[in-house]
Amino acid sequence: MSEFSLYKNEKLCSRTAIDRLFESGSSIMAYPLRAVYAVADRPATSPAQFLITIPKKKVRKAVDRVLMRRRIREAYRLNRTLLRPALEANGTTVDIAFIYLSPELKHYEGIEKRMRKILTAIAEKIEKKDTPTAE
Repeated sequence: MSEFSLYKNEKLCSRTAIDRLFESGSSIMAYPLRAVYAVADRPATSPAQFLITIPKKKVRKAVDRVLMRRRIREAYRLNRTLLRPALEANGTTVDIAFIYLSPELKHYEGIEKRMRKILTAIAEKIEKKDTPTAE
């Protein structure tokens, strides 16, 4: 059951890591989510660290922003197993920022579907990037 727990060391909190992520990260869209990710050069406390942002300009009410943040966090928590095998096989760590883009509140099912799409795309790109070339 602990594989579904979300720990503090999985949250991206470092200001320098966040700045580096947005400066040099790659982006994947799956409306209403956008993910910015970058391979991290930090010690492996966790294979992936993430953050969630809901712009106040898109979702005005704080209650609605909190609701969407909870839905996105839950979708990530339940589906991060799609990403972990690729990271552990290559021995890399990744930082991910999830950005909510829609002004309307979306149901959990739609967010989970898009989260799965984003996580599998990130896993595929990490596997392609780290596959050894013929020397």
